[in-house]
Amino acid sequence: MQCGARQLDLSVPQVMGILNTTPDSFSDGGRLGATGESAARGGFRVSVDQALHQAESMVRDGAAILDVGGESTRPGARPISVQEEMERVLPVVEAIVTRLDVCVSVDTSKPDIIREAAALGAGLVNDVRALQLEGALEAVAETGMAACLMHMQGEPGHMQSDPRYDDVCRDVRHFLERRVEAAEAAGVLRNRLLIDPGFGFGKTLDHNYQLLAQLRELSRLGLPVLVGMSRKSMIGQVVDRPVEERAAGSVAAAVAAVLGGARIVRAHDVAETVDALRVCAAILERKPGPGA
Repeated sequence: MQCGARQLDLSVPQVMGILNTTPDSFSDGGRLGATGESAARGGFRVSVDQALHQAESMVRDGAAILDVGGESTRPGARPISVQEEMERVLPVVEAIVTRLDVCVSVDTSKPDIIREAAALGAGLVNDVRALQLEGALEAVAETGMAACLMHMQGEPGHMQSDPRYDDVCRDVRHFLERRVEAAEAAGVLRNRLLIDPGFGFGKTLDHNYQLLAQLRELSRLGLPVLVGMSRKSMIGQVVDRPVEERAAGSVAAAVAAVLGGARIVRAHDVAETVDALRVCAAILERKPGPGA
């Protein structure tokens, strides 16, 4: 897959490392905040040095993509302004692109940030709103970036209030089909599109595991599937562990997703996930084909 100026090899499953430049993300919010005089000037400020250090660690551990996000989309999260998101995201994107040999993704829905990040060298937009904000489709088409279209029922502030579906797998697939059609109509090339069922975004525990069990249905759309389950409540509710102790459960879910057809796994615990996906790749290389 072409991601801006870079090519991403999806012949084997890849890991997308999570780099949150937020104070309030559910797992690692505030981890990259500045200290001392910079923080004292008011509000949450990102330490680019800390972000770059974490980015370097994830690349060493085998991440093929780094996903930089400046606005939390956890349940109940508050929205932030375009300017605030730019101040959190763009300096980190610029530092990574300048110093590391890795594909950079921006976890955003805002067209202005898409354009600015593309100008700095980011190659992928990871959008929880599937490019539905006004101008987002056009921004991706103009920049030539790749884009991941995710399903979400509702908005982060209320998406977990009472999610309902007639058939969660069918409904998610139909939504993604429509968004792919809209993207192509806007001039986004099909070979630059990914899809994501949106685990935890307007889904109950049962919805999440139904989607995971039937993930191969999404692969039939003919596009690479990206999944993000790392440390989420769908893991915590099953293993009964706090966020910081969900690595093993998250890796198990990643393995299930890859064996179900996913090509990219978004993860906090990069080294563990990379190792697990290498084992998955070894299995998939030896899997008998149809009629064998």
